[in-house]
Amino acid sequence: MPEFVPLAERIVDALLESDPATASYAGDHRFDDRLPDHSDAGVSGRVAMLRDAGDALSGVDPDGLDPEDQVDHAILTAKVERALFELTEIREHEWNPLEHNPGPLLHGLIARPFAPLGERLTSLAGRLGAIPDALATARAVLRDVPRVHAETAAGQFAGTAGLIRAEIPALLTREPGLRSTVEPVAEVALAALGEFDGWLRARLEGGDPGREPRLGRRLWEARLWHTLDTELSAAEVLSRARENLDRVGEALREAAAELAGGPATDETVRRALDSIAERHPDNTTIVGLAKVTMGEATEFVRAHDIVSLVDDPCVIEEMPEFARGVAVAYCDPPGPLETADVPTFYCIAPAPADWPAERITSFYREYNDEMLRNLTVHEAMPGHFLQIAHSRRFRAATRVRSLGWSGPFVEGWAVYAEELMTGLGFGGLPVRLQQLKMQLRMSLNAIIDQLTHCEGLPESEAMELMTGRGFQEEGEAAGKWRRELLTSTQLSTYFVGYTEVAAIAAARPFGATPKAWHDAMLAHGSPPPRHLRALLGV
Repeated sequence: MPEFVPLAERIVDALLESDPATASYAGDHRFDDRLPDHSDAGVSGRVAMLRDAGDALSGVDPDGLDPEDQVDHAILTAKVERALFELTEIREHEWNPLEHNPGPLLHGLIARPFAPLGERLTSLAGRLGAIPDALATARAVLRDVPRVHAETAAGQFAGTAGLIRAEIPALLTREPGLRSTVEPVAEVALAALGEFDGWLRARLEGGDPGREPRLGRRLWEARLWHTLDTELSAAEVLSRARENLDRVGEALREAAAELAGGPATDETVRRALDSIAERHPDNTTIVGLAKVTMGEATEFVRAHDIVSLVDDPCVIEEMPEFARGVAVAYCDPPGPLETADVPTFYCIAPAPADWPAERITSFYREYNDEMLRNLTVHEAMPGHFLQIAHSRRFRAATRVRSLGWSGPFVEGWAVYAEELMTGLGFGGLPVRLQQLKMQLRMSLNAIIDQLTHCEGLPESEAMELMTGRGFQEEGEAAGKWRRELLTSTQLSTYFVGYTEVAAIAAARPFGATPKAWHDAMLAHGSPPPRHLRALLGV
């Protein structure tokens, strides 16, 4: 039987080398001058590597390993199997142009000072030089692109071109000796991006709807199984989400009656939410307000001894254009293998410039002052930023958990953090109403995710669910419908992760303080909740 630790380390190295995006996001900078190879030969090579890795892992008897290595064996096996499934069954690189956007990999070299500027610019030149071949490959392998993916990609690729034009000249003023290396490849990259933009727009103008963006039940349920890494079936997820929708709806009606007066009805909820929505930011003030709410949330966590704080930097800024069109906000942390002292980015997208005035107003009524406080809890404190900062401090015999982080755990902790903070009084009743509304949204995310991809839920019914049962503004619901079509199964991670993480939190041993238990929950990386249970002895 092969020794697990050296085998796992060899497989981790193979995973990092075979996909420069995985390596960069993990904080391993050995391949920063490369872009992923989505050619037929490149994909075939990755598939062969993954099959060899799966065969080698199946030759290890996990019963002979200590508990930590048992968890890492299970996580690595699941990661290999999921990557194989994605490449051979979903094959997203063949129909989703967003998979081919080099913007995030360029931005990582530009925005994070993990190495001297000259070193990062040299890697950047390598990536810029690889763009023409990468986009030629994209045009060769992409077929039957869904219209919604083509539309979103057109905006994101324009943002990538804008990133190159805006950022690289400023960097070269600080390193003029590299101008002759970087400028020529930047020009060629911009020309290739322009050509790809024309290729995309020709498909949009031709009126070709492309393939159906819905996965269908067989592929969606299989992807859900890989995404969640839980024993819950799709039917059980749907049933529990519907039950939670009913339960939280009742709690929201009672809280609204407490805030606004009157009976505990949907009409009272709308009156209460309308009164809160009147206080909202706009495109010029939303980032500043997010910074204020970060300070408030940090002080609240400290005062209530909720979980240990860290001194890692968190930069709050407007979402770069190349990343817009999928989510309103995101947390972009340093990779778990990163050794430099670099910041986490908490990014917020302003309302799209081409939206009509009434939709922009609707957007900011949704993302009002109190909702932004709740959003900051989720994305930053004590949600994603703090949890991932704890996760980065985890060390084990292998780097498996640095690559195999669990979406359900990460999202589950963030939603649990929202409930925890409002339960302790953060923001008072107005923020509690927004958090209950977010719980409705989380439940609806799981419901609509499944019904959209498995049962062909039409847009009109999805919008009715979100604006009716979910009390969402029209602008938010329209954006979420787009995200439902652009993604699959990720929107189910919030609900499933929350239920599992909240159950672990509720199993706090007698005598342990909440802070000690929360620290223990965050001390094992970001493993799937079922493995965290085993590691904590729950």
